[in-house]
Amino acid sequence: MIIFPAIDIIGGNVVRLKKGDYGQVKNYKISPVQAAEDFCACGARHLHIVDLDGAKSGKAENAKIIEKIAHACDMFIEVGGGIRSLEQIQRYSDCGVARVILGTIAVKDENFLLKAIDKFGEKISVGVDAKDGKVAINGWKETTNIDSLEFCARLKEMGVNHVIYTDISKDGMLKGTNMDIYKVLCQTKYPKITASGGISDLGEIEKLKNMNIYGAILGKALYEGKIDLSKAVKIAEAGDVG
Repeated sequence: MIIFPAIDIIGGNVVRLKKGDYGQVKNYKISPVQAAEDFCACGARHLHIVDLDGAKSGKAENAKIIEKIAHACDMFIEVGGGIRSLEQIQRYSDCGVARVILGTIAVKDENFLLKAIDKFGEKISVGVDAKDGKVAINGWKETTNIDSLEFCARLKEMGVNHVIYTDISKDGMLKGTNMDIYKVLCQTKYPKITASGGISDLGEIEKLKNMNIYGAILGKALYEGKIDLSKAVKIAEAGDVG
């Protein structure tokens, strides 16, 4: 299993939200580049970055900072937030980003998603953010009537191989993740799943690994000192080949 330490960015700063609420922002006194370098020093080889300004506006607001991180750190970097064009995907790819995460546009524009998959293949991931089992979009401000599990299955049919599934109610709360939903998402009809939202102790990482979940995103638990990243990476990679 892969551990993805997370860097969420608003206004160039590292932040965490509670339940995706932009009104409940906590700033951390560390630059995005320094955070990435610290994660790398702890043994992490992958990084999850979200441009929260971009998720809200539909534009890649913090692209220059993300490019700095990509140039500074030799890590597998995936980026989401405000990616609405093939040109922006190409720009991120050109600067060293390994995978981009499409969110709102993947829900609203199936043709665009298919074009992105056709052009970029494995570089495309989809973020499925769920609120009460329904897909949320536009920086989690709007909830659709689309069933999140049905949408994940549909994404696999379309050729999406990686999905980041977030239970919004758990995100940033440090009260545990939604294990029940990940038990369901382990089924072969779904893409490879990265668990996101609320992971708060090493025991959960071990449980997710035993489910054969592809990856786990760690955010607030790292910044608040609840999880030791080096220990998390060791648990996740134990027994893995390569």
